[in-house]
Amino acid sequence: MTVKKTNRKYYFSVEGETEKWYLDWIKQLINNDPSATHTVTVDCKKEKNPLKRAKSLTILDKTVITHWFDYESDEDVHIRQFKETLDALKESTTFKKQIKYNLGYSNFTFELWMILHKRSYNAALAHRRQYLQGINSAFGENFAELSDYKEEASFKRVLRKISLDDVRSAIVRAKGIMKRNEEAGLILHQYKGYKYYKENPSLLVHESIENMLKDCGLI
Repeated sequence: MTVKKTNRKYYFSVEGETEKWYLDWIKQLINNDPSATHTVTVDCKKEKNPLKRAKSLTILDKTVITHWFDYESDEDVHIRQFKETLDALKESTTFKKQIKYNLGYSNFTFELWMILHKRSYNAALAHRRQYLQGINSAFGENFAELSDYKEEASFKRVLRKISLDDVRSAIVRAKGIMKRNEEAGLILHQYKGYKYYKENPSLLVHESIENMLKDCGLI
């Protein structure tokens, strides 16, 4: 007799559609894997402001939400936007004591995390548009612009090339990047209780995915 798996729910807020489609794909991969100890539900909302996301939730128990967003550049406008988001993360936790908001940033962008599913990527870039070459190389594509890659049909075609083994490899590569940053003596900045590197490549997106796979016995 087949034992029905219990379900675990994970909460996210994300900046863009690609991140949401990615999380839908992760959910599908986990739920289709017979070796997973649990099924998962992903409650993900496209919302740049974490405080709005927190206010929209009706919850009674302690709940962890992860916010995925980009550290887009060292330009003043992007640094200000990044810190404003961290302000909102902190305020969300203060506003609703039962919420814990985790940081899931990508420096420069979410494309770094996508590339890591297929190969290591340790180069420091001058501009986020330079990820296009890495995306094309990693996934055997020929997108002319990043905007082409982000179109729904194109992005979902890329997702179909990602397996759970690829996800596990991406986690290992992401942890390697953060370990190298530490060993290189880069400053781990702290703001409102959240830690991040100003230098690229760096990221924390992998932590929430690793937790999901661990919870389900897939790591």
